[in-house]
Amino acid sequence: MENKKPFILISNDDGYQAKGINCLVEMIRDMADILVCAPDAGRSGSACAFTANDPLTLTPRVQEAGVEVWSCNGTPVDCVKLALEELCKERRPQMIIGGINHGDNTSVNVHYSGTMGVTLEGCMKYIPSVAFSLCSHDIYADFEPLRPLIRKIVRKVLDDALPKGVCLNVNFPLANQFKGVKVCRMAPGTWGNEVVRCHHPRGYDYWWMIGKYINDEPEAEDTDNWALQHGYVAITPTKIDITSYEMIEQMKDWDI
Repeated sequence: MENKKPFILISNDDGYQAKGINCLVEMIRDMADILVCAPDAGRSGSACAFTANDPLTLTPRVQEAGVEVWSCNGTPVDCVKLALEELCKERRPQMIIGGINHGDNTSVNVHYSGTMGVTLEGCMKYIPSVAFSLCSHDIYADFEPLRPLIRKIVRKVLDDALPKGVCLNVNFPLANQFKGVKVCRMAPGTWGNEVVRCHHPRGYDYWWMIGKYINDEPEAEDTDNWALQHGYVAITPTKIDITSYEMIEQMKDWDI
């Protein structure tokens, strides 16, 4: 790849063939040299998991001017780690992007999301990192309305970077036009009814993981869930450091 443009590493948890990641590449390929390293199939729910007990492989998929695409048989975080170690030896990315994900990654879903796993891994490497997600699981979803804002955010991060230890979680409502952008906090929420028990004709039980999400502050107007439900793009600055500093102060009085 040429070294005149910025260099961006992209991954996802839907697989290198997913429409979301391919639309993202097309949206920003004029802005940077692009390296894609993504799972060879869907890995939703991988969070920050990495592979410790099985060998990993890298497979070249596309090589053309300004864009390289590789697939990996591991998790989204495996993809980032392998790409940085094996495919970026001569050039460190100025930015890492996760997405565009098919489905939102708001509230506590951040902790399960492979898309955010990509972004958090980049952030832990002190590389400015952003996750993009659309509130649609349709494999043929229309990502075109996202183009202007994605380009603006990518340009802003390339120009000004992000503070160390902070990444951006950007979620788009499913709409042709957005009411605006809200920089907001993560909604507190819980998952219930998470498993369905079934009985196999051969005599054993098995379970499907499903679940129903409950927003614990549905009326709060400063959360990512509220923004999406009301037609706004939600941008949540997210920190690597999850220490409860308030609890540190309280624990100073503990008799332990």
